[in-house]
Amino acid sequence: MKRELLFVYNADSNFLNKYIDIAHKIISPTTYSCDLCSLTHGNFLEKKAWREYREGVDHVFRFRYKNDFLATFKGEAYKTFRFPIILENKMNGFDVILDAEQLRLTQTIEDLIKALEEKLD
Repeated sequence: MKRELLFVYNADSNFLNKYIDIAHKIISPTTYSCDLCSLTHGNFLEKKAWREYREGVDHVFRFRYKNDFLATFKGEAYKTFRFPIILENKMNGFDVILDAEQLRLTQTIEDLIKALEEKLD
């Protein structure tokens, strides 16, 4: 069954923040605030293993920045989310697949893929 997943980065979408994030990942990667970005992307591009996984599964993956998500989804429950977060879009809202703490504890892209597979089975 095809499922729709929403990956929300702990980053803002404006032009300046994107470049600050790149510099932060290069200069001080251990203090970078978006564990999801660190897992799925290198300094400039999406990691090959992540891209291959994403393109090989029969689910819809959507990606949003935190500020865009909060501007679009205004429900009170969404304001309590800690980012980054991976959600599943359901008819009545979102279910949390992996929260910020789980993503913080995820060390590699392989660990992320395994955690997603376990949640989606």
